[in-house]
Amino acid sequence: MKIGFVINSIATEKPEYTTVRLALAATKKGNETWMMGVDDFSHRPDGTVAAHARTASRRKHTSPPAFLDSVKDAAQGCEDIAIADLDVLVMRNDPADDLVERPWAVTSGILFAQLSVAAGTLVVNDPAGLANAVNKTYFQHFPDAVRPRTLISRDPDDISAFVKEIGGGAVLKPLQGSGGASVFFVSDDESPNLNQMIEAVGRDGYIVAQENLAEAEQGDVRLFLMNGEPLVAGGKYAAFRRVNATADPRSNMRVGGEAEPVKVDDAMLEVAEAVRPKLLADGMFLVGLDIVGDKLMEVNVFSPGGLGSCETLYKAKFCDAVIDALEHKVELREQYRGALSNGSLATL
Repeated sequence: MKIGFVINSIATEKPEYTTVRLALAATKKGNETWMMGVDDFSHRPDGTVAAHARTASRRKHTSPPAFLDSVKDAAQGCEDIAIADLDVLVMRNDPADDLVERPWAVTSGILFAQLSVAAGTLVVNDPAGLANAVNKTYFQHFPDAVRPRTLISRDPDDISAFVKEIGGGAVLKPLQGSGGASVFFVSDDESPNLNQMIEAVGRDGYIVAQENLAEAEQGDVRLFLMNGEPLVAGGKYAAFRRVNATADPRSNMRVGGEAEPVKVDDAMLEVAEAVRPKLLADGMFLVGLDIVGDKLMEVNVFSPGGLGSCETLYKAKFCDAVIDALEHKVELREQYRGALSNGSLATL
């Protein structure tokens, strides 16, 4: 299988990222593996899609750092490859990371992914679905029963009234963004500073105001879904609890959150079952659900991270399971000879 991984940028990729681990797993299984940034694509005059992509050296790599060093090695260089020659293109770039410094890159990956589908390459997650999920309004399409009460607005009076109405505190965050950036927790003690918080978040556009759940004090749970089902390997769920030992109430890994083992309970599985129909309809192959109690806080469909933490916690080969699933999709595509759409094949 020839597989390509799309990331924000080769230069900024880190060995602990899930994408590197997936690429290494694919390479160990004997697949031809390529990595490329969203700024590496081109649409040729003949109508084909190409990319300046990089691959690791042919020698065996046993660790993500060694593998990524080889990919970045200047001596290796990069090659101009035709996307149509790839069996699978895996979209792993996070548009939110480019929002401030490279706004042109926010939708570039999706646009070239759509062209890649037209060229006959299997693309996951399906770019048609990703195009509808570039900000947190996508979250509002899931059932009310699994979502905390939420307001999306830029009006300070509306937001203040909502925070007062729900009582017990609220979370303010930008409609577009990730990694815990510009997230504020509003408690009764902090309510006098609410206007300043609204102003700070509002600089980035629309504001998401969400009820703060009491269970959030124990952190949130990242649960991976693959093909609409909880990802399991070696009898273990790909899931972990994210907690922050500091005074910072955010549990996101980028702001100090640490991964701990978690027992996946019925409430978490019910949340997963509730969101499964839409994820399947949107061609979402690999997704990360962020769950607090019996509520869904976020759905990460672009670059859900933490598979490495799951593998460390449970000694299970989750990345191998993902690559196995992609190999199966390539086999199905050959068997059906174009009878299945990209969105359907993405979640089979």
